[in-house]
Amino acid sequence: MAIRHKLSHEEISAGLKSLNGWTLTNEKLHKEFVFKDFVQAFGFMSRVALIAERMNHHPEWFNVWNKVVVDLSTHDVGGISELDFELARTMDEREQ
Repeated sequence: MAIRHKLSHEEISAGLKSLNGWTLTNEKLHKEFVFKDFVQAFGFMSRVALIAERMNHHPEWFNVWNKVVVDLSTHDVGGISELDFELARTMDEREQ
């Protein structure tokens, strides 16, 4: 496993350009996903949970009905790492 390190603000800004709809909020990658209904939102969370567990990188997220609000950071480095960008890209791919 590669050594994780905290990304600089420049690296984060550059990485955000490659993501769809993610922002930097409270020093975390942040996005609100909106789905047709609760079942689709929960299905998304279930799909991502299995991947996050394999990555050993668990999102901070909150679900109410058709919305899933996500914040990503890497606690053991005290900020955002490449692992957060990897999980964000994975979430974007599984949004449908």
